[in-house]
Amino acid sequence: MTTTIKVSDEVRDRLKAQASRAGLTLGAHLAALADAADRRERLAELRRAVAASSPEDLSSHDAESGGWESAELRDLTRA
Repeated sequence: MTTTIKVSDEVRDRLKAQASRAGLTLGAHLAALADAADRRERLAELRRAVAASSPEDLSSHDAESGGWESAELRDLTRA
C-alpha cells in the first residue's frame, strides 16, 4: 500500500537527492530515516534508564559485564 504525503518542494528535493546519493528509492530512504529516529529514541530511553540507576545497580552491572568479558576473552584464546 502506498500513500501521498505533503511536504514542501524543497524538502522533497532534499530527500530525493539524499536517497539518490545513497542509491535508495525515496521510500527506502524514508524508511531508513524512520529507523534512525526509532533508534535515537531507544538510545535516549536507555540513557535515561542508566542515569536513573542506583550506584549499587551500576556497580553490579559493571561486575557482571566484566565477568562476561573475561569469559569471552578466555574462549577466544582457546580458539
